[in-house]
Amino acid sequence: GKKSMMNTKGGKVSTGHENHIGMQDSENIEEVAAIERIKVTPKFQNQLSTIFIDYLAIKDALVNDDTKQAQTAAITFQENLKKVDMSLLKDNKSHNLWMPLLKELKASSKEIATESTIKIQREHFIALSNAITKTVTIFGINKKVYKQFCPMANNDKGAYWLSVDENIKNPYFGASMLKCGTIEAEIE
Repeated sequence: GKKSMMNTKGGKVSTGHENHIGMQDSENIEEVAAIERIKVTPKFQNQLSTIFIDYLAIKDALVNDDTKQAQTAAITFQENLKKVDMSLLKDNKSHNLWMPLLKELKASSKEIATESTIKIQREHFIALSNAITKTVTIFGINKKVYKQFCPMANNDKGAYWLSVDENIKNPYFGASMLKCGTIEAEIE
C-alpha cells in the first residue's frame, strides 16, 4: 500500500487476480459445518437429487479427463436445474438460502458447459462443488454423500468435491493424480 514505481499514489493495488475463478479462498469448512438442515418437501429433495446425479456425471467426466462429456453433463445439469420448483420452498428462510445457491449453480455449470479447456472447467468445478455442497448440506437429498478434499487442487489452496463412493477419484487432476485426496466429512 506504500508508494513505489508501480504504485505512484500509494493505497491498495489490484493485481488483476482478485476476480478470477479459483482465486477466491476455498469454501470455509466451518461455515458449511455450522449450517443447519432445513426441512423441505420430499419433492424438492428429489429434484435436488436429480441435479446431484448430474453433478456426479460432471465430476466423473473430469475424473476421466473428458472435456466433451463434462460439457454434455453440465448442459444436462442446467436443464434439470431449471426444473427445480422453488415454489416448493414455503418459507422465506429456505427461499433466501436457495436463491444465491441457484445463482452459483447456474453460473458455474454454464461455464463448464461452454468451456472446452479442462483446466478451466476444473476451476469452475470448484465453485460448482462448493455450491452443491451447501445445497446438499442445507436441504438434503436422502443419500449418504462423501465430502472429499484434495490439498493440491486450486493452486495448492485445496478444493472439495462430493461423491457417493468412499474411494477417492480426483476430478481436479484426473489420471495424473487420481487417488490424491481424503474424505473430510459425510453428509446424510
